[in-house]
Amino acid sequence: MKNRNIDFSMVLALAVHDMKNSLGMLLNSLDELRAENEDKLNDSSKFNTLQYEAERIHNDLVQLLGIYRLGENNLSAHIEEHFIPDFLSEHLARHTPLLKGLGIECSIDAEAINGFFDADLLTGALNNTINNAIRYTKSRIRLTAYEHDGYLVIGVEDDGEGYPESMQHTGTLSFKSLNFNTGSTSLGLFFVSAVADLHSEGERTGYIKLRNGGHLGGGVFEIWLP
Repeated sequence: MKNRNIDFSMVLALAVHDMKNSLGMLLNSLDELRAENEDKLNDSSKFNTLQYEAERIHNDLVQLLGIYRLGENNLSAHIEEHFIPDFLSEHLARHTPLLKGLGIECSIDAEAINGFFDADLLTGALNNTINNAIRYTKSRIRLTAYEHDGYLVIGVEDDGEGYPESMQHTGTLSFKSLNFNTGSTSLGLFFVSAVADLHSEGERTGYIKLRNGGHLGGGVFEIWLP
């Protein structure tokens, strides 16, 4: 029998990449369909659920690819300068159709500052965080950005019930902290934490902070970048 040296992790990564691209095309089609039939579809709970779940799966696949590249030591941050209010506005625009359909109000409160980060990595991290806020909010989501002690702090707040005490966390998550025996492995948290950790300046590296309160009184997810 032939010895077929198959790198199954590479096979999975290629399959995930193809699925991610297909779902991206599906999401674009859903946006176009909503725009063409706005009166009918904005109030359709089935259509909103379809779009939300497709977005969630797309985010999961982005995270899986990122974690695979992290494991292969092939994930790095390409730092560029960005004007934060514009970055957040452009980022929010892709979520606006679904937010409108779900009746969720979203606002931005960002200082007029520049930040230095990898836009693609941070987009993936924010997609995960906003998608999570959509799931648990009652009716409002707030994006924030400010400078504190030499860090750029980008936050996503909601008016939901907040994070349980066991999830409130400051720092960097390790892969060993993931629990595959529970219903939620926190892969999304690990991915966002890893993205923050890839941003460094001198001895300082980025990290995440989960807490409750904020302007809306619910969960607050913050990414701290040096």
